[in-house]
Amino acid sequence: MPTTSRYARDVAVVAFAQSDHRRRSDELSEVEMVMPVLHRVLEQTGLKAGEIGFTCSGSSDYLAGRAFSFTMTLDGVGAWPPISESHVEMDGAWALYEAWVKIQTGEADTALVYSYGKSSPGSVRDVLTRQLDPYYLAPLWPDSVALAALQAQALIDAGETDEAGLAAIGARSRTAAEANPHAQLRGAVAQGDYQVRPLRTGDCPPIGDGVAAVVLAAGDTARRLCPRPAWITGIDHRIEAHGPGLRDLTDSPSTRIAAEHAGVFDAPVDTAELHAPFSSQEVVLRKALGLGGDGVAVNPSGGALAANPVMAAGLIRIGEAAARIHRGESDRAVAHATSGPCLQQNLVAVLEGEPA
Repeated sequence: MPTTSRYARDVAVVAFAQSDHRRRSDELSEVEMVMPVLHRVLEQTGLKAGEIGFTCSGSSDYLAGRAFSFTMTLDGVGAWPPISESHVEMDGAWALYEAWVKIQTGEADTALVYSYGKSSPGSVRDVLTRQLDPYYLAPLWPDSVALAALQAQALIDAGETDEAGLAAIGARSRTAAEANPHAQLRGAVAQGDYQVRPLRTGDCPPIGDGVAAVVLAAGDTARRLCPRPAWITGIDHRIEAHGPGLRDLTDSPSTRIAAEHAGVFDAPVDTAELHAPFSSQEVVLRKALGLGGDGVAVNPSGGALAANPVMAAGLIRIGEAAARIHRGESDRAVAHATSGPCLQQNLVAVLEGEPA
């Protein structure tokens, strides 16, 4: 381990795979989307499905439009003979957290975590209103873009950014995505018209379908499965008030608290993969995580502005950070995932590689 672990067991990300993220995948079922990614992530470790100690998935029945839709994707995993399995109705980053806890308890040495989302069949802006308070906000149908626009306008009014600054974030992200073969949007993208003022098309995430998967392993098992494991030296998640009107939308105290408990501020980081579906949210997250300098590569994969498969984009941030450590391009990275309107829930993980 690169540093003394604060946890009972040392756990690392030893493999990461993802699909090519596309605007539509009408010809594929969720099972057909998931299976190739699961095969690729297991091939990286040489493990077979029956050798995995625990499996956990993240998805949303609201996107699929049917209850317990996640049970079908178990056909892609192989659930016979019976396996130890769980599911979270959340982004796959929270499935990873559950799997990490399972390994910490000693009930498993390895875990397969996967998540997926098909946003193309319906209006994801309308679907996400179901996250809101069911009595006061949800009946008004304020969609996810409208709520993000309130946050962006609050930042502009506070003098923390402007429309040109937001446009620069989107341009930088999609330029970085040119090196990412899985990204949905790569290279120059026109800012376009206002979606909801002050957010233009270029400030908003693409709508698309995609899958991601990682393998976790503990201690010597991780070293056997991966030449340079990405050790999770800290991980924590926090939640803020449900109602956006009860929060200061220009700040994210839950991200800051999670970062403190995960040890982000204990030493410098060289990579930050931030789950910021809207350009304005990167401004908030940079402030909360203290990423003001030029020495940190922020979203070198392109981030959620280049590919945003709902329920998988947060897990992808952890996977992309881990992959840079695997390749020797990073030594200490922070990965962030969010869920809910205007950065309501936030998970922060620190990943480190052993010295060469």
